[in-house]
Amino acid sequence: MQKEIRVHRLISIGTWLFIIAVWFVVTNFDFVNTRLIPTPQRVFQTFILILQNGYNGISFLKHYAMSMGRILLAVIFAIVTAIPLGLLSGYFPKVRAVVDSIVNFYRPIPPMAYYVLLIIWLGIDEESKVMLLFLAAFAPIYIACSSAVGRVRSEYILSAQSLGATEGQVFFKIILPACVPEIFIGLRTAVGVCYTTLVSSEMIAATMGIGWMAMDAYNYLKVDVVFIVIIVMGITGIIIDELLKLLGRKLVYWTE
Repeated sequence: MQKEIRVHRLISIGTWLFIIAVWFVVTNFDFVNTRLIPTPQRVFQTFILILQNGYNGISFLKHYAMSMGRILLAVIFAIVTAIPLGLLSGYFPKVRAVVDSIVNFYRPIPPMAYYVLLIIWLGIDEESKVMLLFLAAFAPIYIACSSAVGRVRSEYILSAQSLGATEGQVFFKIILPACVPEIFIGLRTAVGVCYTTLVSSEMIAATMGIGWMAMDAYNYLKVDVVFIVIIVMGITGIIIDELLKLLGRKLVYWTE
């Protein structure tokens, strides 16, 4: 198993080395217009300058911390609300009948479609941005929790009830532990969806954040800055996902 993991890791590293090599060749030997696809050297140099001087008069770390803070706050709110509602919906059909319809109504709608309403209702400050990210993170966690309850084997519940377990004991001793693995999968999905919505949340009336940096760079055709934001967001996404997987392995030790 460990050998297979190492092989997969080497394949992943080799894949990215190949992509960087192709990027270097096509941009340094004039196969593409470097105004549209900058060279790796130019992207690296621009990144060093932004680290030293900031972007738009604000340090890069502040931009980064602002975006991560918005995501963290939204995900915390989503966890606190979506997990209880999802578990209750899976356990009580009447609750599911109410909440499911609402979640399934807004979930397919593109975030920008209702972001305008959030701005009208909550203003252009942080509240509307965090709410947009919260809605993006809420649905995957809720759906994972609700469906996980439905997959709990009925024999476990019936056995506990036959031994005199109360509804509360069945819920906390049988259903909740059985649902935790899928809850973590929903959490990983939610963080990913929330992360991809970040740029949308920082498009309007924002002056800080890496999502805003991408939009500002796009407006002024600073393609190298757009590449920097994409690379930073991609690496951050991988790190967050790996941390969540590690946390899942530590907490959900009774399952693969």
